[in-house]
Amino acid sequence: MSCHTLPRPGPALALGLFLCVCPIAPDGQEPPRSGTNYIATPVFTAEDDQRILEAFAGLRVADVTDGMDALGLQNVGLMNPEIHPLWRDPVDFAHRFIGIAVTARYVPTQQPPAGERAIADYDRWASNWYNRLSPEPFQALLRPGSALVIEDAPDADVGSIGSNNILSWKLQGCVGVVTSATARDTDEIITQKIPLYLKHPGRGIRPGRNELESVNRPIVCGGALVMPGDVIVADGDGVLVVPRAKAEAVAGYARRIMEGDKAGRRALYERLGIAPDKSVE
Repeated sequence: MSCHTLPRPGPALALGLFLCVCPIAPDGQEPPRSGTNYIATPVFTAEDDQRILEAFAGLRVADVTDGMDALGLQNVGLMNPEIHPLWRDPVDFAHRFIGIAVTARYVPTQQPPAGERAIADYDRWASNWYNRLSPEPFQALLRPGSALVIEDAPDADVGSIGSNNILSWKLQGCVGVVTSATARDTDEIITQKIPLYLKHPGRGIRPGRNELESVNRPIVCGGALVMPGDVIVADGDGVLVVPRAKAEAVAGYARRIMEGDKAGRRALYERLGIAPDKSVE
């Protein structure tokens, strides 16, 4: 059995002590060199997804964060605030969404760039890259209520999300998109009013910049673990990931918080002479 010898962190390292780390598969066999996934992807029916979405209908990130606290999940699932909405609608709140996570992970490529070549040859190279190295097979997994969450190459100036493909995802039922990195065509996406949460704009296309590593596997976005099937709540306060196993209990507490907040603000609106708006309906 092969065994990797690694320095033990902390004071033991100074003493020259070493820790023997021998990764063993659950069945006692060595993990295959082709790789092993140790976290299973949960599978839920469309009906179960819709039931969960109904429980979360209308809830805000703030309400759901309170629900997470009440269930012992303080600071769990909170994405870094740098993941923010591309646009906001302060009247109808159309930038908000709640969806069920479908995940994809793109990684930086080690392949060489296209270099200067004939246009026809470049077009073939780019098309092959899209089809073979950086495709979008997750589109087949999208269904009504899906939230697409993408972990992307962190330092690549790449627009994996654009005004065209985001419309295709919406056509499949995707209610919103979150990425750990970038998107391009942002003016058009704002005009199209598709909810998108990102770090900052990107400009380049995927060919020569990233490759698809996995679909519907655990990913990290904005510092938070996202499992396929988790509930994604996004609004002007940012993005929150609710573990599926705790979702219904979190939603129940969050709704009580939201209803109390609305009642209190309606009373204050009346005293202040403010006309009611959608936030207190």
